[in-house]
Amino acid sequence: MTTTVERPRLGTPRLSVADRAPKRPISPERIAAALTLLAILGLSIAALGEVEISIPDMIASWGNAERFFARVGALSFPEPPELLGLVGLTLGIVLTGTLLAAVISVPVAYLAASNTTPGNGWRAAARFFGVLTRALPDVVLAMVFVLMFSLGALPGILAIGIHSIGMISKMFADAIEQIDEGPRLAIRAAGGSKLQEFFSGVLPQVLPSWVATVLHRNDINLRGSVVLGYVGVAGLGLEMSYAFKSLNYGLGLGIAVVILVLCIVIEIISSSVRAAMLGHTSNRGTWADKLVHRRVANLANGTDAAPRRPAWATSPQTAVRRPWTALRVRNVAAGWIAFAVVIAGVWVCQITWTDFFTFWGKIPEVAVQFWPPTFGVYGAEVMFEALRETIAIALAATLLTLGPSLVLGSFAARNVAPSGGIRGTARLLLVGIRGVPEIILAIVLIVITGLGMQAGTIALAFGSIGLLGKLVADSLEEVDRGPERALFATGAGRLQVYAGATVPQGTRALIGHGFYVLDTNVRAATILGVVGGGGVGYYLLNASQGSNYGMVTAIVLMILVTVLVVEGLAMWMRKVFR
Repeated sequence: MTTTVERPRLGTPRLSVADRAPKRPISPERIAAALTLLAILGLSIAALGEVEISIPDMIASWGNAERFFARVGALSFPEPPELLGLVGLTLGIVLTGTLLAAVISVPVAYLAASNTTPGNGWRAAARFFGVLTRALPDVVLAMVFVLMFSLGALPGILAIGIHSIGMISKMFADAIEQIDEGPRLAIRAAGGSKLQEFFSGVLPQVLPSWVATVLHRNDINLRGSVVLGYVGVAGLGLEMSYAFKSLNYGLGLGIAVVILVLCIVIEIISSSVRAAMLGHTSNRGTWADKLVHRRVANLANGTDAAPRRPAWATSPQTAVRRPWTALRVRNVAAGWIAFAVVIAGVWVCQITWTDFFTFWGKIPEVAVQFWPPTFGVYGAEVMFEALRETIAIALAATLLTLGPSLVLGSFAARNVAPSGGIRGTARLLLVGIRGVPEIILAIVLIVITGLGMQAGTIALAFGSIGLLGKLVADSLEEVDRGPERALFATGAGRLQVYAGATVPQGTRALIGHGFYVLDTNVRAATILGVVGGGGVGYYLLNASQGSNYGMVTAIVLMILVTVLVVEGLAMWMRKVFR
């Protein structure tokens, strides 16, 4: 058998290595996703033009603010004992509601995670339940529970708890799907039960991330608790709504300042606890990943053949008498403090536990009031136009957020910031921005610019910078450092490394965060309409105050469909750009 070798013809250009390399085909689905992103960007630009944000007009209307603050005079506050009680009650409602959501979210996340769910049907049901609870506005849930339990703390606890299940369970499920499967599979191979697999193989890996998620959600719930006062939930929000409705602007703004300071303080405390739980020795992977990486490095260097045990664990006799080191004292003290805070939070709410046995009889009566859905005297055309305004506000606010969030988030990332001082300043700015409740900023902007979409859009955009900026910083810190070091080794500058290695690796996460902020802004734009920020929230407030609960149901269904569409787009984008 002879082999014929074809010689290249004279005059034929020789292909380079880059030309001969196989080209990765671009799938039609990826093209469709890119076109969808462009379409959303175009709609956002059109929405921003519709809002008509005009800095010169805002400066010209500054006289409205001067007249308003002249009429307000000096800030006033409730008496110290009353103020302390209101602060304690607000914190108790928020903390108890968040913990209720965290407890319920554990089984929901277990069923929703692909590696622990018993089947696809369970997973789909758990995911839908999470999306449903996330789409239901907490202010609407509070309306329902006020009808069942009357005014007080319990409607706020249940509203915050049920609304928070969606996001907490989603983050819990994502953490479960990213665990190291080795410990869980080892327990299964040894004959362990499903319960033992979870508590010994899953929970130790995800617990720090779960604690960080709950603390982050607690911050969000504290800012969101302000608007619950407008539907009768006790606390600082209710007192602020009474003050503004009675035109006592000095007291209303005084309470707003208290809420602002409280949000910033809790944000700082939560950030410190999250940092202590998650640690800063490494910026990617779980603690199990870090342990594996350290083990591999030790074996490569020949410096260690096994993890070194502490001195007190050299024998069973010494291990059972573990000494009280500084780290152990700190952890135990932190655990008891957390337990005491939980008990105090539940106690200060003064829950009437017998209500849980009596409210069942009110469910049919309340359900009849909310069904069937109706648009009332406004009609479908008016309501869909209001929904379109809400979506436009959310799109415009998200577009305004992207640039500042990317800049601040990049400077707040450890592997991007030129120095520790710049990183600390950026982190501090993000904390301060996140501490300002959107509804308070919207009220101030409405005073300056008047009712309408402009005030709601600016308030949402400002508040979203803190949220998206933090998510951007965390995502950029979690990228693989190998490509960054490789570019640095070739002499690339900091900006080239950022554009060539850091951002490309974080693109998928950044797209997901952008859709998450859009999802959040759709719901938040609805709430801001309650105080005059434009959109469907205005009709939601009127319907609730007029006891037209059929219209409330119709509005909630419209919001639910919108959120489900955004959620579906986000899941599709994450899948395509994986």
